[in-house]
Amino acid sequence: MPYLLFILSLVFFILAKTLPSWEAKALKEEMLEASRIMAEATSLLKACREDKSIPIDPSTDLNRTGLIGIRLSPITTSLGNLEAKRTTANPNFAGLIVCLLKEAGVKAGDTIAVGASSSFPALIVAVLSASKAMDLNPLVIASLGASQWGANRPDFHWLHMYECFLENGIFPYKPVAVSLGGEQDRGEDMEEQGRNLLKRAIEESDIPVVEEKRLEANVEAKMHLYSEGAGEEGIKAFVNIGGSWSNLGTDAEILRLKPGLVKTGRIPPKENRGMLHEMAARDIPVIHLLYIKGLVERYGLGWDPAPLPQPGTGELYNRIQEKRPSFLYISLFYFLLLFILLSRGSKKSL
Repeated sequence: MPYLLFILSLVFFILAKTLPSWEAKALKEEMLEASRIMAEATSLLKACREDKSIPIDPSTDLNRTGLIGIRLSPITTSLGNLEAKRTTANPNFAGLIVCLLKEAGVKAGDTIAVGASSSFPALIVAVLSASKAMDLNPLVIASLGASQWGANRPDFHWLHMYECFLENGIFPYKPVAVSLGGEQDRGEDMEEQGRNLLKRAIEESDIPVVEEKRLEANVEAKMHLYSEGAGEEGIKAFVNIGGSWSNLGTDAEILRLKPGLVKTGRIPPKENRGMLHEMAARDIPVIHLLYIKGLVERYGLGWDPAPLPQPGTGELYNRIQEKRPSFLYISLFYFLLLFILLSRGSKKSL
């Protein structure tokens, strides 16, 4: 018996030391790939702006990413924080998305739903980059109106960015649908000139549009589009980007949610429930990308960095635990076997 226990302990010690570190290494490699893709996509976007002779203001877009908009425009929906918008241009945000999706249980080949406000175009790029690195199928419904410093340039809004990525072949994902965004998802807080501009852009894009004014009907329409796109396999996670009316809903419960992979508390009634709580009500994991200051503090990404960090650098990558969940399973299995062997040994000695 002592020899058997020694061999058993040695085998499990080796497994515990090697398997978790293999998992951590694989995760870091996938995160790094996503960060590299985001850096490449950002460079392409900058080139597209230069080709269209759309200037980048170095006093606001400190890192000259092309992802920063302007203070006010006809398609601006609300106030926005410039530092927060610049912070999300860090390519390592894509690595964070990989980490969060993995934590949610998403794996290669899965379909995720993405509800995105154009207020944070860099976060949309981050999610698409993570999706490409993980071999996922992202179903994106984007609202085109944007807060200050987001994708709020009439000559370079989110559909222009999407066309740039599609033409250069970096992201093959066509949006499932778009909406005007803003108040009641119909741009009621935009100037009429801005609404008309976006309506023409949607018509030219041939992308389906969601126009339901009532929140419950709006959510139902988007859920139908997501479910139809996901097919029998279903949606494995929902990613909310920004603070759109349709995604957050009108219930104060939404203010309790911390950024990242969230645990929802009370589910609001359907008439006040946005996409985020509707997904949670269906037991679909939710990743909430809002409150950027809290997000970077929680996950170890820098606030408003200049210059931008290189892909794969920073505290986020240092925080990846060497002891992944398999360590717990190995430990439990080890102690179970140990208990069985010792129990049998004690019975034989009686």
